[in-house]
Amino acid sequence: MPDATFHFPPDFLWGAATASHQVEGHNTNNQWWAWEQLPGRIAQGHKSGRACDWWENAEADFDRALAMNLRTLRLSIEWSRVEVEPGKIDTSALDRYRHMLRGLRERGIEPMVTLHHFTDPMWLSESGGWTSPDVIAYFVRYVEQVLEALRDYATLWCTINEPNVYATSGYVLGSFPPGVRNPGTAATILRHMLRAHASAYRAIHNLQPEAQVGLAHNLRLFDPARPNRVMGSDPRDRAVAWIQDLWFNQTTLAALGGAFIAPGIRPTWWLPPLGFGPAFGMRKTLDWIGLNYYTRDRVMFDRRAADTGYGVQCRTEGAEPMDGGYGEVYPEGIIRAIKRLSRFGLPIHITENGIPDNDDSQRPRALMLHLHQIWRALQDNYPVMSYYHWTLVDNFEWAEGWTAPFGLVELDPETQTRRPRPSADLYAAVARGNAITPELLNAYTPELRQKLLPG
Repeated sequence: MPDATFHFPPDFLWGAATASHQVEGHNTNNQWWAWEQLPGRIAQGHKSGRACDWWENAEADFDRALAMNLRTLRLSIEWSRVEVEPGKIDTSALDRYRHMLRGLRERGIEPMVTLHHFTDPMWLSESGGWTSPDVIAYFVRYVEQVLEALRDYATLWCTINEPNVYATSGYVLGSFPPGVRNPGTAATILRHMLRAHASAYRAIHNLQPEAQVGLAHNLRLFDPARPNRVMGSDPRDRAVAWIQDLWFNQTTLAALGGAFIAPGIRPTWWLPPLGFGPAFGMRKTLDWIGLNYYTRDRVMFDRRAADTGYGVQCRTEGAEPMDGGYGEVYPEGIIRAIKRLSRFGLPIHITENGIPDNDDSQRPRALMLHLHQIWRALQDNYPVMSYYHWTLVDNFEWAEGWTAPFGLVELDPETQTRRPRPSADLYAAVARGNAITPELLNAYTPELRQKLLPG
């Protein structure tokens, strides 16, 4: 049998994803900057500092994206730059964002604009942040200002990035600001973020009827760890996997109208961790759904782990671990996640996918395997519209600081020196040819040839 080439649809969008605080530099007016100043909060005491210097020179990286044949770039607006005080809008900040978006358009790169990516203005945090229902009106006010200024250069909008991660990391695990461990507060946060999304969706369409508006959901798979001869898996492990999935995935997906998203869960108006469901006006507030996929957890029951639903993570025997304890490389999970989100009946954008890998020893292989799974999904007619690699250039990775290099391009944050990794050339070649070819497999990942190619 001859070698196969895995072609992607002609209109498939190849891109990369970023976030304002992680790349712009000197975002001194948000809660993350304040968090960085506290001892022990960020790995090795790192600070975002200049980040990738995008506020001064994003266009140089736009040129790199163009050279890599990318057709879209996901970036976010920094609320704390736009609304420096309650109701006080900095028009010069909006001018800078307008210039950035126009620069992308001039390069033939379509922007996907995220309106909230983990960071809040300090004035909002000091007034209770997302614990207060007033935040919904504040968010809509900010969104309307952004739309008025930028709608000539963007139609693809992402309201909120990973509300489940924001609520879990900041209010259950305590690894994000404000470092709280209170599941009840986390449920309130998530409820307010999803209601804010719905209100922002309507505000965006009022100002730009042709807009395409979605939300980026981090879908993490939870699989029971231990086998059971009779039931297939240990029922205790299966129960804690269900509990963790219910909180991390199902609450968000069901609230947005994704009934039947998880096996065994019936469509209903109630959701125990949140106390609400689609009846709160969140249905029909998505034009597309975004998938952020990185890995899965295999979980085992442990009665001592009450704060995680009595589940602890276990390593999969024979699995390839990512650098930095990020979990296992599990490409098969991305097609499982795509199938789950397909039940919305909406276009799917892969809004984030990547691995931390400083020496690029894993990334080419992981990239090829994940893209092959997406190709498989497309062959089964799942509506995947794009792939945004996380990320273009190494950036400030939240609590991991500069210790988790996700970039296709290596960055020295002190000197701002950049060096493309081999995976950058690989991704550029895939995007240029809109396909995974035998030649690319031979050149970058010969170890995958037997796995992916027939004959």
